[in-house]
Amino acid sequence: MKKVKKAVIPAAGFGTRFLPITKSVCKEMLPIVDKPTLLYIVEEAVASGIREILIVTGRNKKSIEDFFDYTPELDAVLEETKQREFLDLSKKMENMADIYFVRQKHPIGFADAVLYAKPFTGDEPFAVMLGDDIIYTEKGCRPGIRQLADAYEQTGKTTVAMMRVDDADVSKYANVKGHALSERLFAIEQIVEKPRVEDKFSNDAVIGRYVVDATIYDMIAQTPVSSKGEIYFTDSLGLLAREGNLLGYRFEGVRYDAGNKLDFLKANIEFALRDPALGEGLRAYLKELSGKIS
Repeated sequence: MKKVKKAVIPAAGFGTRFLPITKSVCKEMLPIVDKPTLLYIVEEAVASGIREILIVTGRNKKSIEDFFDYTPELDAVLEETKQREFLDLSKKMENMADIYFVRQKHPIGFADAVLYAKPFTGDEPFAVMLGDDIIYTEKGCRPGIRQLADAYEQTGKTTVAMMRVDDADVSKYANVKGHALSERLFAIEQIVEKPRVEDKFSNDAVIGRYVVDATIYDMIAQTPVSSKGEIYFTDSLGLLAREGNLLGYRFEGVRYDAGNKLDFLKANIEFALRDPALGEGLRAYLKELSGKIS
């Protein structure tokens, strides 16, 4: 079975849930502590052994490309002021992976963005990682996309990340019907985008991590256009499910929806609490704050 060596990150959306800041700042560049959201996604890919990454951007997203570029002026200042720690960090950004960019010409959905990756992926399997989703895993645990890649490399079938959600959140996600093959691996029989809770198959939701192969392009080509003029990636996955070629993996880790304001704030707090330099002080502040604000 072919190894998963490439990743595609769609990052062309407008980020309307974070207006007004996203009028001028890419949502993918909003910081969680001191790193852009997008960097957490790239680091997850690299930690999973994936070093070829295509980021699908749109208009007004040049700051994403600049972030991963060589910065000679900054490096010169850091060298001159002997800020070695920050200099090493800057050089790490430009050397951490082979990162390529392509612009989605029209913002007509996730499936269309994936089609832009065809020249990049060819006939190889690849990961698709949405920039809104951050998966934190404890030390010693496989990164989120590595868990899916391992399942794909064992089975040869498209594998999507699954998690349990409450009824109140069912309508926010793709929802699946399937049966367990093991503790974490599931055969998906049906998948539907954002159903009403009364129409749900289960409380199993699909989040923004996928490992697919080149057949996904054929599935997208066969998927009818929605009434909104978009091709839904979930509908393309549904065609694979009908053929018995779609698996779900209940990943190990904590997922944050960085496109949701409350989850974004939770991610900032929890990542800061895990930081050795910030955790103790922030924990003390939060305890003090809890007694002042009700």
